[in-house]
Amino acid sequence: MNNAKEALIWITNILQRYSIPFQIAGGLAVRAYGSTRELMDIDIDISENDFEKIINEVKPFIIFGPAQFKDDKWDLFLLTLNYMGQEIDLSGAYTTKIYNNNTHVWEKITTNLAKVNYINIEGLILPVIPRDELILYKKILARPVDLLDIIFLENN
Repeated sequence: MNNAKEALIWITNILQRYSIPFQIAGGLAVRAYGSTRELMDIDIDISENDFEKIINEVKPFIIFGPAQFKDDKWDLFLLTLNYMGQEIDLSGAYTTKIYNNNTHVWEKITTNLAKVNYINIEGLILPVIPRDELILYKKILARPVDLLDIIFLENN
């Protein structure tokens, strides 16, 4: 997690310097709860209104956005960065939708950036999505990696 740690320090320092509430989500959140699975990217949720505050500082590292992004699973406001080879996805916290393959409906994900768990990640005490909310959205996504994450989160 060498470059990931450097990238995590870099982006969280920027968010904290601008007093931007955030939460760690995705695979890094699963790792924060004890999983040892491989980290693909760093997922962080922030308010859609806060992207403009950091845009000038992160501009050299932008590989997508900030813009609306939609694929077969996600519909969200997204800014993707590449810092020292580590991908970082900053996602809008309040308008994100996930496609539920079981119901065939786009579901809005409710995020409360004030309701987080502070967890030590690589020596940094960071706000992490609550375990129950993480399980909920991973159940909706239901990709193979999500199913493995759910098993870990529900049993540890």
